[in-house]
Amino acid sequence: MILKDFRAVIRNNIREYGMYIALVVIMGIFTIATDGVFISSRNIANLLNQTGYIAVLAIGMTLVIVIRQIDLSVGFLSGFLGALAAIAMTSWGFPAWAAILAALAMGTLAGLLTGFFVAQVGIPSFVASLAGWLIYRGALLLATLKKGTIIVPDDAFNAIGNGYIPDIFPAETSFLPELHKLTLLLGLLAIVWFIFQSLRDRKNRVAYGFEVLPADMFILKLVFISVILSLITWVVAGYNGMSWTLAIVLVVVLAYHFITTKTVLGRHIYAVGGNPEAAELSGVSVKKITFWVFGSMGMLCGLSGILFTSRLQSATTTAGTLFELDAIAAAYIGGVSAAGGIGKVTGSLMGAIVYMSLTSGMNLLGTDISLQYIIRGAVLVAAVVFDVTTRKAKS
Repeated sequence: MILKDFRAVIRNNIREYGMYIALVVIMGIFTIATDGVFISSRNIANLLNQTGYIAVLAIGMTLVIVIRQIDLSVGFLSGFLGALAAIAMTSWGFPAWAAILAALAMGTLAGLLTGFFVAQVGIPSFVASLAGWLIYRGALLLATLKKGTIIVPDDAFNAIGNGYIPDIFPAETSFLPELHKLTLLLGLLAIVWFIFQSLRDRKNRVAYGFEVLPADMFILKLVFISVILSLITWVVAGYNGMSWTLAIVLVVVLAYHFITTKTVLGRHIYAVGGNPEAAELSGVSVKKITFWVFGSMGMLCGLSGILFTSRLQSATTTAGTLFELDAIAAAYIGGVSAAGGIGKVTGSLMGAIVYMSLTSGMNLLGTDISLQYIIRGAVLVAAVVFDVTTRKAKS
């Protein structure tokens, strides 16, 4: 009976669970191929830090694609804003916090400008953002023209991309000295919160007469995801614990997950993506939603640029190259629909992890870079084919 329910649940929810299955398969293959190096605490910590700046962009890109638009400018805008923050600290005497705020504010303005051309002027987002791609590429080159590479000496700023959250207990005076206790505690709280939210959501769905998983499958889901979260927590705690980059990404994911699932703004975003004409007729301002989504995308570009610059501890002339393609790929792998109206920010995070896991695993195996691009392209095509196929199956 359980096996029959399991097959039915997977078949009916393959779109939601597909990326998790893909991640488990990818990690399993690379763990075996690298004799366990891939799943080591050190490599997973590096993988999550490398994923940070792409995951942030993928979250914003998900909302852009949900409303049936695209933004090609995010890569070089991210690189330019990171360089701007570096210049502000090294040449203008800005403290780190002021440079960060300036980058976020400039990113928001840049996103609103793109949104103006799309929503108000009526220029297709592909063209408007392509113009931005060219402009920000030129701006990045101008910003780094004199020095080429701008070294950032600010330790607090560089800790964002390379530092880890301090532990609550000294290692030599506490239990499990080889593990980061605060990370273990946060992981435990995350599991408890997940179980609590799942039980509450199930209760609400039952109260309103919505369809829910069979009891045995619901319990199996809780156990499976709790085990996965426990394993991730244990692995991350084995090497310095949770990084500041991971903490920032999780805060962004939680914030955008709340906005998209619990607020009127979130409902309006998906309404515009589902049917812009119907949304307009029902009182939703498509222009305002477009402005908000592109402005949000610009702000996340600023955050992505900060994460990338702090990780490298410098700003370079090539910063942001292909970031937009990585973000788009992560969003599609994470389940966003090319037709608009469908996509979750949590899926974008998983898509970014899947995408960067491929890169990390192939790097560990010494795969030629040309073959890496081919494989990543094939995965992107597979994700879009999967989207089209599952939508047809449900229609």
